Amino acid sequence: MRHADSRGQTKAGARTLTKISLFVDKAQLRLAILQQLRAELDLQAGAAAMARDEATSEESRAENKWDTHSQEAAYLAEGQAKLAAEIGTSMEVYSSLPLPAFAGDAPIAVGAIVELEANGKRACYFIGPRAGGLELAVAGRSLLVLTPSSPLGGQLLGKHAGDVVPSPGRGGRGTQQIVAVS
Repeated sequence: MRHADSRGQTKAGARTLTKISLFVDKAQLRLAILQQLRAELDLQAGAAAMARDEATSEESRAENKWDTHSQEAAYLAEGQAKLAAEIGTSMEVYSSLPLPAFAGDAPIAVGAIVELEANGKRACYFIGPRAGGLELAVAGRSLLVLTPSSPLGGQLLGKHAGDVVPSPGRGGRGTQQIVAVS
């Protein structure tokens, strides 16, 4: 249970947290996400085109019935084209994603920036609908995009500043405290 005192501090169990602002402009965050997705899209589109050219090249023509080089290149081109389409869809979603400001006591949801602390170390995350795993630097802060389907992202949804969540991948031995939500 959390209680706010007159100085804007929140008590969570035996710890007292000072509410802080994460100082990350969400418009800049969206721009950084879109720029990184654009770079990945360009990379994947180029790789798909190269694989497609390789699959249709005269030099890749099968020399015998066991030669599958052109078929493998065609599968690779198809996979890279699908990945490029996924990135394009992510770009569309982020272009129109509402990025609300979260009050200090608001539950964590998609669009929130969350700061966690574990063993004296802090980390910032953005809860996004897609493109989990993107690492971004915005306004001098490092952020990692989490999706609700990720272990940590799923644990954070609905939680509040001051709550404690288990550290994923630690066999239930570690915990992280939610320091701030914006």
